[in-house]
Amino acid sequence: MNKNDFNEGLLGFLDASPTPFHATKNMSMMLANAGFEELQEEVSWNLEKGKKYYVTRNDSSVIAFTYPKEKAYTMIGCHTDSPNLKLKPNPIIKEHGVVKFAVEPYGGLLLNPWFDRDLSLAGKVSYLDAKDEIKETLIDVQKSIAIIPSLAIHLDRQANEERTVNKQTDISPVLTTNDDFDFEDFIKWQLEKNEIRDVKEVYASELSFYTTQKASFVGLRDDFIASARLDNLLSCYVGLLAICSVSDDKPMLLVASDHEEVGSASTSGAAGSFLENTLKRMYPNYDEYMKMIRTSIMVSADNAHAIHPNYPDKHDKNHSPYINKGVVIKVNSNQRYASNTTTISQFMKVASQAGEPYQQFVTRSDMGCGSTIGPITATRLGIETLDIGLPTYAMHSIRELAGREDAYSLYKILLQFHL
Repeated sequence: MNKNDFNEGLLGFLDASPTPFHATKNMSMMLANAGFEELQEEVSWNLEKGKKYYVTRNDSSVIAFTYPKEKAYTMIGCHTDSPNLKLKPNPIIKEHGVVKFAVEPYGGLLLNPWFDRDLSLAGKVSYLDAKDEIKETLIDVQKSIAIIPSLAIHLDRQANEERTVNKQTDISPVLTTNDDFDFEDFIKWQLEKNEIRDVKEVYASELSFYTTQKASFVGLRDDFIASARLDNLLSCYVGLLAICSVSDDKPMLLVASDHEEVGSASTSGAAGSFLENTLKRMYPNYDEYMKMIRTSIMVSADNAHAIHPNYPDKHDKNHSPYINKGVVIKVNSNQRYASNTTTISQFMKVASQAGEPYQQFVTRSDMGCGSTIGPITATRLGIETLDIGLPTYAMHSIRELAGREDAYSLYKILLQFHL
């Protein structure tokens, strides 16, 4: 696959994946098309050497793996969730001549960029059907149905000096001026669009707002990729294409987990049992399981902070990654990243063999450092782990910016692990 095809596919994947549920569904479809067989956690597994499989949990996390005779795996870890505004269970507010949605921020999102954006709604809905059975399905409104209007400068003269955002009162998306709006009828209408008409009652939903602006190339020479959810669908896409590209006799595993942005502590998050459960079913003999763990490597692939050209003092001068200059190796002595001498050296060797550049990132010593699924997975499994990232501007904004060179470069490095 060449770089242009790779990046065009990335844009399509980003646009088609407004929530972790949609991302997992799209990844599952691509895996099935590549010959991976679906497994169900609630039934027995009869794995056959030489085949490849995938399994999902909560419709928002997915694990895919080849199953060759060799047991030294390259595992790629990423996450399907991104910071956003989630709808509250009783969301409708009718006041001041409009209907608004009550929302709750999910993860550490930048709030200011959410103002004055065309917003739509997507996620998972559960309902009672005509047979009194609980069913679940995904919806995506797609149409721009809401907006969070800014307060005019005339009414807030300090807006450009000291603007703050109240999470409870300032960020309710405005839906309509028609006050007879009924939320359950709205959901039923969305279900009817999906050919679901036997709905007796809408029970629950997990719905998120997203910008309807499409992913695109930006820059004089299309230097950048601009999109929502680059953190971390960018890595999901790279890992997905990597495992779909290796031959069946090469040991590779991809785990894309939900809930990283809120600490990973869930059944479908990296702190949960999903990966460990899967690996132990792959290798039920404990000695074989431990041999696999101690000969494998986990590459935790997330985004990394590229040095911002307007705020260079936010970076350590000797560890300031540039966009389109290669994958970033992330290091933190306090174990906020899981990289160590062993895993860093292995990655450097493979990247050099692939002819691809790499960079290093260390947070300024006087600033806090974020974390990833890397330390969580290393702690839970005892697997040697490396934290890397693709250099990014505006991380956790409603529209992030990455380079058109870097994701494809990581893809080639991951393939080199098994040449």
